[in-house]
Amino acid sequence: MEPWFIATETFSPSDGKAWQNFIDWSGLSHLEEVVSLDVSLSPSILREIKPDYWAHIVKQDKLLRFFLDLDFLAERIPDPSKTNLLLVYRNPSLEPDLPAHLRQFVFLGYDLVELATGISALSNCGGFPDVFSGTELSSVGLIPSYTRAKQIQTKLRELRPEELHADCDLWAIFRANVNPTSSAVPR
Repeated sequence: MEPWFIATETFSPSDGKAWQNFIDWSGLSHLEEVVSLDVSLSPSILREIKPDYWAHIVKQDKLLRFFLDLDFLAERIPDPSKTNLLLVYRNPSLEPDLPAHLRQFVFLGYDLVELATGISALSNCGGFPDVFSGTELSSVGLIPSYTRAKQIQTKLRELRPEELHADCDLWAIFRANVNPTSSAVPR
């Protein structure tokens, strides 16, 4: 498994009305923030793919916002204090174990994101109460257990085959442990 990197916008109570509207709509009142690959809740801070990015990004349709080169990505983060610098694994076959040189990233949990739209089945679909409870989500909107995330992924496909957001990839998400006054990449 090769780690990919992405820098996303933060989404938390500091976002005021947008956060309150999300909590009111989702009912996920226990969340302290959302850390996700959902393109509407946590969009990439680098929205435009510039020509010099091509040597450093994942070259798969709908995945161009992911980088293979952490240092290259970190150099392009305009404001680290308003950014989640994430290390992710797409559809891992087992719980990922980080290489020693990436131990500055902290495991947060698993997200289930529908590839066609980029929407999270966990935090941004209105819920699937016959598959999982919103109370299973951690304080950042993720499933903490690999086994449970795989179960949810399988049940969504089995019980909701007609639902577009039920056909989703499983993502392991780690966040850089960054001091907001330091550089984007912790050393």
